[in-house]
Amino acid sequence: MAMNKESNAYTVIFAIVMVVVIGGLLAFVAESMKPAIKANRENEKKQNILQAMGVSFEEIAEGGKLDRPKAQEIFYKYVTRRITLDYGGNVLSDLPADSVVRSNNKMDAFNIDLRKEYKLYGKKVLKKFKGDKEALAKGLAKEDRIHYPFFVCEKGDSTFYVIPAVGTGLWDDVWGYVGLNSDCATINGSVFDHAAETPGLGSKVTEDWFQKQFIGKRVRNDENVPVELRVNKPGNELGIHEVDGISGATFTGAGVAEMLKRSFGVYHKFFDANPEEFKK
Repeated sequence: MAMNKESNAYTVIFAIVMVVVIGGLLAFVAESMKPAIKANRENEKKQNILQAMGVSFEEIAEGGKLDRPKAQEIFYKYVTRRITLDYGGNVLSDLPADSVVRSNNKMDAFNIDLRKEYKLYGKKVLKKFKGDKEALAKGLAKEDRIHYPFFVCEKGDSTFYVIPAVGTGLWDDVWGYVGLNSDCATINGSVFDHAAETPGLGSKVTEDWFQKQFIGKRVRNDENVPVELRVNKPGNELGIHEVDGISGATFTGAGVAEMLKRSFGVYHKFFDANPEEFKK
């Protein structure tokens, strides 16, 4: 017996079938796209690390265009070591350039998911010990599920150290990569990004004018003592350890400053513990 296409039952059954079919198609497409999405994210990460070296694209990419496929090709040429540290600056993993990134090696610095670790573990510690510097340091030291990746890059006779960082802006995560010269003190390049900062305000962390002003700034003073890199309100006189923030985006600037301060604290320990190798 034919079903009455005007009935409510037919409408409900038709809707259910369409939902199942379309849902299945979307799930299939999403699953089939996973390898491409993963590869795209990895290439973007390699591009950011290379860009943070602060070396012009003309010097490392033919035609001056460092796109993601090109970054994939030249990553191993310039990134000579991938190091993973704990909060105390101790080495957990140290891989050379000829060691290909393998997804099953969770301690490979390239495979460290900073945003995931920050979301699952870092934010809890920061919230719990907010305002108590000493307790915060102890809390971060105890949290061994947070790792600190670090990349040694070389071009010719020049060495650069690329340091990733993640923090919280106004609405969501902010993150970036900062490259230091071989003195482990002077910034040579930086790349910043965000998840959901306000368009035209906090979103400007991705713009060249904001990123380029970090170049030449120092994270150590003339006595080689670590100092805090500050993101000031715009319009004030700037010192060698300060950059201009973004007008109308105070919380975004504060998030960038906090993540750099927290992350550099780890790398300063590492550099100080290995002066013969890393301070040239």
